[in-house]
Amino acid sequence: MHKRLVLPSILALSAATLVVAGCSSGGSISGLSSAKTGTSFVVGTDAPMDAVTSFSVQVQSITATDANGNSVQLISGSPTVDFARFNGLQTLLSMNNVPEGTYTNVTITLGAATLGYLDTSGTGAPTIQTMPATLTSNTINVTLSNPLIVANAAAPVGLHVDFNLRKSIQVDSTGQITGQVTPTFKVGTVGTDDAGAHIDEYTAAVVSVDAGSQTFVLQGPHGGQITVAVTGQTEWDGNATLNDLTTSSIVQVSGKLDKTTGDLDADEVEILSQQGFYASGQVTYVTPASGAATSFDMYVRGLLPTTTGLTLGQIAQVNLTGNENFSIYWLHDELTQFLFNSSLMLPGQDVAVGGPASGAAAPTNVTVNRVVLRNWGFNGTVVPGSVNTSNNTFQMQVNGFAGILIPETVTVYIAGETEYRDGLADLGGLDTTTNVRVVGVLLKDPTTGGAILVAHYVDSQDN
Repeated sequence: MHKRLVLPSILALSAATLVVAGCSSGGSISGLSSAKTGTSFVVGTDAPMDAVTSFSVQVQSITATDANGNSVQLISGSPTVDFARFNGLQTLLSMNNVPEGTYTNVTITLGAATLGYLDTSGTGAPTIQTMPATLTSNTINVTLSNPLIVANAAAPVGLHVDFNLRKSIQVDSTGQITGQVTPTFKVGTVGTDDAGAHIDEYTAAVVSVDAGSQTFVLQGPHGGQITVAVTGQTEWDGNATLNDLTTSSIVQVSGKLDKTTGDLDADEVEILSQQGFYASGQVTYVTPASGAATSFDMYVRGLLPTTTGLTLGQIAQVNLTGNENFSIYWLHDELTQFLFNSSLMLPGQDVAVGGPASGAAAPTNVTVNRVVLRNWGFNGTVVPGSVNTSNNTFQMQVNGFAGILIPETVTVYIAGETEYRDGLADLGGLDTTTNVRVVGVLLKDPTTGGAILVAHYVDSQDN
């Protein structure tokens, strides 16, 4: 088992994540004439609440301002971001060069927003419902406790934006979502040497490959391109190599931004599709519930290209023929087939599927060649008295969206590379902890059919 079986989270803070990083041309500048620029990046997180599957909002701008009132834009364009897509993981959104300076304030401006939630009121497979979100404020101003210091020729510096979904979404006295959202952010600065500088999950289409320089270029889902550098230490899932990449490939890359070049130095590459189509999200329903699955429903959180019959934020039915290639991200040996296959699927798993775009013309009849089990963050509560330091396990009751899909108690297995964050030092610390988030892969116990979770990160959520 690879030591990074479970993806680490980019910033060791609380909740799910996405990243905006800086190092290409372009930021819009107000009141600044300096010719020198440095690299900056922005990191964001979220904490999901029960039944909420998405909070999609247009990020119109993230602006940093110095003590003299000079401001700079930290993101390119106005991307629409689903703050519930990543939980315990982070990805790259955008890159920009910004003028040198010491920035002490950050202003986040939001546009139109929608909420999505899982409806289990009917019989059979659950459905997705959406509603417009009303923001109590579209502008959030934050004074940084540690300034964002951008210097020419220095290593990239980062801005961490923690969006707390649970505190932001308002509910009535009965617990029903009202549609009102009070955006709640925690913003801080980070550097590439911090544990949070790791990009856990960046999925994009290959634009070009340069075997001589051991690099390839990706077209990001929000526009812009990034160069990925590989070495002999880079892990390739499924015995793939750089030579297998073409302009029809869609890949998932993990790695770290290079201090000098701004490239993404890859430590892991997974080919999700060789035929130009991929979709990812959480399994919501498996048919049949036991035995080899013939189909499964997937809540679509990621999609390339967006011109197929599938829709982000909706459910697609993926049909299985028995010829699909099943794998687990970060796991390279033959054990994969015994841990994840058509007989070992269950609701709550986060997967990516890939194949020809012609197989995704209709959301009720999707055909694929690949199914990849991926890591995700599961929030929940520790079952009192369940911590077993001898067996390196504990039990948790999953809550939030995943908790609706996984109603039973889940046994969490601690591996040799499991790390503890947010005040936790070891497994024993869970004896006095109530709320946790476990970032890991969800597996189906082949003997009992129950859900088990292999952890890389265990985070305290009591704070």
